[in-house]
Amino acid sequence: MAKILVVDDEIGIRELLSEILSDEGHDVHPAENAQAARLARNAARPDLVLLDIWMPDTDGITLLKEWSAAGQLNMPVVMMSGHGTIDTAVEATRIGAQDFLEKPIALQKLLAAVKRALQKSSIPVRSELTLAAFAHSPHLRDLKKRLEQVASRSRVLMLKTGFGSLAELCARTVAVPGKPWLDLTGHNVPLALEALEASNGGVLFVQELSGLSRLQQKNLAFAIDRLEKFDLRLIAASSLGTAELLSAGFEEALLRRLFDTLVGAPGLAELKDDIPDLARQILTHLIEAGEVPLRRLSTAAMNILRNQPWPGGYAELKAAVRSLALGALEEEISPSDVIRLVAPPASPPTCELMLDQPLREAREAFERVYFEHHLRLEGNNMTRLAEKTGLERTHLYRKLKTLGLPVGRKTEEPV
Repeated sequence: MAKILVVDDEIGIRELLSEILSDEGHDVHPAENAQAARLARNAARPDLVLLDIWMPDTDGITLLKEWSAAGQLNMPVVMMSGHGTIDTAVEATRIGAQDFLEKPIALQKLLAAVKRALQKSSIPVRSELTLAAFAHSPHLRDLKKRLEQVASRSRVLMLKTGFGSLAELCARTVAVPGKPWLDLTGHNVPLALEALEASNGGVLFVQELSGLSRLQQKNLAFAIDRLEKFDLRLIAASSLGTAELLSAGFEEALLRRLFDTLVGAPGLAELKDDIPDLARQILTHLIEAGEVPLRRLSTAAMNILRNQPWPGGYAELKAAVRSLALGALEEEISPSDVIRLVAPPASPPTCELMLDQPLREAREAFERVYFEHHLRLEGNNMTRLAEKTGLERTHLYRKLKTLGLPVGRKTEEPV
């Protein structure tokens, strides 16, 4: 029979439902609150969840949204409530619940709902990771709001990205689940009307404008004229401005249309503290999709990931997490696993100071090696470099310029 998770803060209801379902031959796992439900869901991998709405720590609707955002709503969920309303039932169904039971629950209604949920033979839509999974990050939470606000009024959304782009994660956030996704970066033949028609209602995505070939630029111009006709949304990203893109061969008219609606999106270099959570959520999604075996990241492993520069952004981090999960020999991904993959031991910086050099030249040689080392560690992030070296920003820029070192991007929060 089925594994069923029963989540209810009332011990009497929890025990009664467990007893009834156990008598029917099911393997029942009770949970008294949302936190216990999270642990039980991950450990037991239930075939069905009976989820109470009103709980003391986190309500059932919020937990349902959390599972949906994390790609973990791949089992049927039946909501339960003694104070249910039509609006609550509709919202739960919209999020992904399959049924709604009002307390007190009659025996026959319970068994019928369980039978329907377990027999429902629908193939779940592959859930993609979105910014909705990061409700505890102020930066990512605000970014989600800005993206949704702009996307509600414009079919074209242009992302001005920083070092280590989050473009795909941003685009997935405003895409409609289950609708087509067409990556124009990988489309290397002339774009036909049939391809746009097949993508109706979906998203056209461009990871980085500067990487498009002339043919792909023409495809982009062709598509942007037909967004309304095929109910499409175009989401593109660029780390370059219009002047640089013009120099690269882009047509001015196309750039005007693209840059008409611009949203600043921070890169991973500006979201260093969010990288462990990003990695953890990526791993959860890969596990739920069946792409990797059950694995977990140790705290030390996540700290190493946090300190990597990730110039390839979200795509590079996602590929690294997938590789770690596939290659780890134990269930827990260890620091040594991460070091072997993304942070191979490098030769320590050397500074051969010639004692017969003048003091000024010897000092400059040391400072150059010192700043090169920390620029590399901090991914050219000037804010963190200033904190690490204890120098005021203006002084730091002047020092780097004097030493002939490249000055990194400024990393203030985009608006």
